[in-house]
Amino acid sequence: MLTDPSLPRFLVGAPRFLFLTGKGGVGKTSIACAAAIALARTGRSVLLVSTDPASNVGQVFGLSIGNTITPVPAVLGLWALEINPEQATAAYRERIVAPVRGILPAADVALIEEQLAGACTTEIASFNEFTALLTEDAAGEFDHVIFDTAPTGHTIRLLQLPASWTDFLDEGKGDASCLGPLAGLDRQRTVYAAAVATLADSRRTRLVLVTRAHQGAVAEVQRTHDELAALGLDHQYLVINAVMPVPLSGDALATAVHEREQAVLAALPPDLAALPRDVLSLKGENLVGLDALVHLFAPGDPSDLHVPEAREHFTAGVGSLAALVDELATQEHGLIMTMGKGGVGKTTIAAAIAVALAERGMPVHLTTTDPAAHLGQTLGGSVPNLEVSRIDPAVETERYRQSVLTRRGASLDDAGRASLEEDLRSPCTEEIAVFQAFSKVVNDGRRRFVVIDTAPTGHTLLLLDATGSYHRDIVRQMGPTAATFTTPMMRLQDPDYTKVLIVTLPEATPVLEAEELTEDLRRAGIHPWAWVINSSVAAAQTADPLLLRRAAAETDQIARVHVEGSARCAIVPLLAAEPVGVDALHALGGTEAAAAAFV
Repeated sequence: MLTDPSLPRFLVGAPRFLFLTGKGGVGKTSIACAAAIALARTGRSVLLVSTDPASNVGQVFGLSIGNTITPVPAVLGLWALEINPEQATAAYRERIVAPVRGILPAADVALIEEQLAGACTTEIASFNEFTALLTEDAAGEFDHVIFDTAPTGHTIRLLQLPASWTDFLDEGKGDASCLGPLAGLDRQRTVYAAAVATLADSRRTRLVLVTRAHQGAVAEVQRTHDELAALGLDHQYLVINAVMPVPLSGDALATAVHEREQAVLAALPPDLAALPRDVLSLKGENLVGLDALVHLFAPGDPSDLHVPEAREHFTAGVGSLAALVDELATQEHGLIMTMGKGGVGKTTIAAAIAVALAERGMPVHLTTTDPAAHLGQTLGGSVPNLEVSRIDPAVETERYRQSVLTRRGASLDDAGRASLEEDLRSPCTEEIAVFQAFSKVVNDGRRRFVVIDTAPTGHTLLLLDATGSYHRDIVRQMGPTAATFTTPMMRLQDPDYTKVLIVTLPEATPVLEAEELTEDLRRAGIHPWAWVINSSVAAAQTADPLLLRRAAAETDQIARVHVEGSARCAIVPLLAAEPVGVDALHALGGTEAAAAAFV
C-alpha cells in the first residue's frame, strides 16, 4: 500500500480497488481520472473503469475508450475501460432469454423481455461487467483498479436478497418492477456474494464519497453514506470538491460563496465529519486534458487568473424562470415535473415554481418522490394556495407490505408467511409502493397544479419503468376496452397535461447526463417541455477573476442547451446565498436578472 504524503488522503495507503460514488456534476469523473494519473506516476499499474452511463472518461483524456481495456498513451502504467450499459444490458437480457426462446410461447418470451427492459436490469447488467474485475483474473495484472461510479445501494440490496425465491415473485406479475432481473440473479449467487464480500473488505476496497460544499449535496451524500453503511460498506472516505478558495478580489459574490461553503463544511453531519476527508479547491478551467488533471489535487488555482477578454451573449430564447412560470400559469392546472441528476437544484426550482404559481392565486400541490426530501427545509414556511406533501418511501413501503401480507398471507402457513415477508424486503417492493402513491399524485393534476420534485434520475427512471409496465399490463388485460382507461403513463405522455423541466448545471457532465435523460424520456414517449440551467456564474454579476474564468468555461454548455436542447430555456444565476425560504424562492421565480445578464 502506498503511503506517499503528497497524495490526497483518499489515495494514501490505497487498497487495490477504489470506488468513487457521487451525484452528477460533483466532479467524480475528473477526480477518478486525476487519482488514476497520480497512482500511475508512483510507478503502479492502474486500470480506470467507468460504469457511468454518461461516461466522459474518453473526453477527459482526449482519446476513444470503449469496452476493451485501452492504454492511455500520455500516462505510463495507466489503462482505461468504459462499460457501456446498453451493450451490457443487451448481452445480459440475451443470456436470460435465449435458453427459453423457441421453448416457451412467443407471448411468454415477449413478457420476459418486457420485464427485462427496466432500469433494474441495467444496474444488474453493469454490475455483472465489473463483478468479473472484482472476482476473476481480468484485473490480475493491475496494482489498482479505480471505478468511476460505484454500485448503488439499490443494486447491492438486490444482490443480497434471500437465496430461496417463493412463488410470490414468480407469480406476482403486477407486484414487482424487477421480476426479470430477479429471475436471473440466482444463477450467479456465489459470484455476487464474492463481489459483495470484496466491496465490504477494507483491506481490498475503499469507497470514496464525492460531493460539493452545498447543503443539498451534503444531504444526499449523507443518505448514500447511511445506505452503504447499513449494508456493511462502512470503510468510506469523503472528498469535497470545487470549494471556493479565499477570494483575493474582494468581489461580493465570491466572498459570499466562500463564506457559505465554509459554513457548510463547519456544519457537516457527525457521520460525515468523522470520515477521512479531502477538500479540493475550485479550479478556473474545465478539467479536461492531462495538464488540467495533474493540478486537480494542488491547493488553490494554479492557472494564470487573467480575466477573459469577453463573454458570449445569449439573448433569443434564453429567459428567466419567471418567464416559464408565466407560460405555465396560462393552463390553470396540470402536472409539472422537475427532473435531473442529484445536486443540480431540482428541489429549489420545483419549490420556486410552486411558490410563484401559488402567489399568482393558483391552487398548487408541491410534492417530492426524492428519498432525501428537503422540501420543508427549502420552503421554510407556509404559502397561501400551496399544499406541500412528501411521498415517503418508508411509509408507502410499509403500507404496501401490510396490504400484500393481508391479501396474500392470510391463507399461508407460518413458513409461507415468513418467506413472503422475506421476499417483501426486496428493493422492488419500495419501487412498487412509491409508484402507487405517485399514480395518485399524477391524477391530482386534473384539478390543480401539481409540482413534483423527482428523485435523482436513476430512481426516477425506475419509477417510470413501473408506470410503463403498469400501463402495458392494463392495455393487455383490458383489450379493446383499454381505450377508455387513462393510465398514469398516458398522463405523463400528454404534453397538454404534463410539463417536464430538465434541470442541469452549466457544466459538461450534468449537461451530458441531462441529454441522456431526455433520450430516455423520449423513448418512453415523454417529451421535455423546457430546460433550466441552474447556478450559472455567467448569468451572475461578478468581477472575481476565478469566477469569470468559470463563467467563460460555461458558455459552450449554455450554447449546447440553448441551441440544441430546447426551444424553451431559462437560466438561473449563481446566488450569494442559497435560495432557502419563501422570500428567496419568490425572488428566484420573479427575477429578470438572468435574462438581463445576457442582453
